[in-house]
Amino acid sequence: MTSPIVDPSDLATLPNLILLDARGSADAYTAGHLRGARQAHADTHLSEQHDPAHGGRHPLPPLDRWLAQLGAWGIEPSSNVVVYDDQSGANAAARAWWMLRSVGHERAFVLDGGLPADAELTTDLPNITPQPPYPAERWLRPTVSIDDIERLRTDSAWKVLDVRSEPRFRGESEPIDPIAGHIPGAVNLPFTENLEQGRFKSPEALRAQYEQLLGGVAPEHLVVHCGSGITACHTLLALEAAGLEGASLYVGSWSEWCRNEERPRSA
Repeated sequence: MTSPIVDPSDLATLPNLILLDARGSADAYTAGHLRGARQAHADTHLSEQHDPAHGGRHPLPPLDRWLAQLGAWGIEPSSNVVVYDDQSGANAAARAWWMLRSVGHERAFVLDGGLPADAELTTDLPNITPQPPYPAERWLRPTVSIDDIERLRTDSAWKVLDVRSEPRFRGESEPIDPIAGHIPGAVNLPFTENLEQGRFKSPEALRAQYEQLLGGVAPEHLVVHCGSGITACHTLLALEAAGLEGASLYVGSWSEWCRNEERPRSA
């Protein structure tokens, strides 16, 4: 399987399958999940909480903690890991996928469409055989810092892409962070444009969409961000499905940028 997006009908064909439930509600997993799924929550498993002015609301956890968590879930290099949520991959299945790929786990996928409406759920906890920490030495996928963004946002050879909704980008509303607006020089294409009726667009449609946005800029010179580095991974997933690999993640995203008063803001 080459696509990072898997259809629910294909789950039964994957050997050594491990499911991760990355839904945003902390209570959703307890209320019912796919049989065998482990909980992978954005706040407790997929990030490290500290001062959002220095790293944003969802900074990456320390590498050793993430590798130990993968082992605790029973994930080893031969595992096929499929992540799902109930937001078509945006919160936070794509973030878990990106973190798996970023430590070299190539057998990582996101369930297209998220948790099926007719899925049979269970409250039983999975029977896990823990493994040693996943064998990796560093984060492999490119990321950029707030200082990098300051430099790249005015460089014509680069594009900085904000995937939040248009009202948030324009500064008309801000439901989460203390200040509305966007990073000057950034362009906007909401992550929802990756979808049609809750499923990812075809690779061909995604490629056409992002080639138009790139306008000749190499994918390796694209930086993707959102509010806190979660939904940005949805667009990184779409780019990979389209065959346009190499874009960087600004993990701190708007949640970090807006809390630093010396940084310029547009609305």
